[in-house]
Amino acid sequence: MRVTVERAALLRSLGHVHRVVERRNTIPILSNVLLRTGESGLQLKATDLDIEVTETVAADVLDAGATTVPAHVIYDIVRKLPEGAQVSLETSGETGQMTIRSGRSRFALGALPEGDFPDLAAGELPHSFAIPAAELKQLIEKTQFAISTEETRYYLNGIYFHTVEVEGALKLRAVATDGHRLARVETEAPEGSRGMPGIIVPRKAVAEIQKLVDDGGESVQVELSPAKIRLTFAGGVTLISKLIDGTFPDYQRVIPTGNDKRLTVERDAFAKAVDRVSTISSERGRAVKLAMGDGRLALSVTNPDAGSATEELDVDYEASALDIGFNARYLLDITAQLQGDTALFKLADPGSPTLIQDRDGAPALYVLMPMRV
Repeated sequence: MRVTVERAALLRSLGHVHRVVERRNTIPILSNVLLRTGESGLQLKATDLDIEVTETVAADVLDAGATTVPAHVIYDIVRKLPEGAQVSLETSGETGQMTIRSGRSRFALGALPEGDFPDLAAGELPHSFAIPAAELKQLIEKTQFAISTEETRYYLNGIYFHTVEVEGALKLRAVATDGHRLARVETEAPEGSRGMPGIIVPRKAVAEIQKLVDDGGESVQVELSPAKIRLTFAGGVTLISKLIDGTFPDYQRVIPTGNDKRLTVERDAFAKAVDRVSTISSERGRAVKLAMGDGRLALSVTNPDAGSATEELDVDYEASALDIGFNARYLLDITAQLQGDTALFKLADPGSPTLIQDRDGAPALYVLMPMRV
């Protein structure tokens, strides 16, 4: 194999594919990126057996061929080459090595045969639709923080995507929860998504999709089955991922409907106040107490070792007085996702879940469990 490729294009593609490669691998071939010449240039592929990312980069192909080389090593080499450089990649059949040349730099990397590289065959993907990149990005960004990291509840280790009828209109909904908080965001369902199965996209794939959406074009092509999903981005990147084989819980049961106490507060001022009073706590997870009544909200944190902190805000609250505690970190995570100038809290009592939105009927909805204070 002999190809010449522009450094910027190669670096961009390596940046997309090398991220799925785990730093520590018991299977040597999984540490490598597959380089294969094709009609339209040089194809790069990497996998961890759960996710596979493929991209083709324009290249001047002198001799066709394929090989695999250590993904993180070649990425670091290309990253350190000067801007505007041309990179020559060459393999010779006898040595099992790849030579990388650029200007006066020369590197020889150990290579493994392409025949050993696993192929994450997607199989049949009967459901297909295109979704605007901005909408997919919003669905992910506004729910990702609530994904559970508890491995025993593996079915919560991702975002649950499904379609649902809302007042006669079909919506595509994304839901994530870790048992303490829940994020639910919806958008108009893309044409072709009706009848799709509910799928749980795992945390690592979600993180990769989020990065690729940032680099991609205006639309993303989605194909899926109950077991796998394939996303094709406008820039020519394709991601295939296995889906979590599990049943997402009936999240609708934990979304409160009868919370009649309404608190409206200026979002930015509230977030800064929570951040300030939580400074006194020994760890960010300590509860912040919200005491509300007569148009005032008092935030307080008490730490037996360090002291206490309080702050007052003017708010719109006309219900009976209420004291409730929340995890300060979770409050800040949720308020960071809200887009409006205000935050609307719908509360019931100190022991019941609270509903948080920008406003009534907003596409993003958050549920937060209280803490004892």
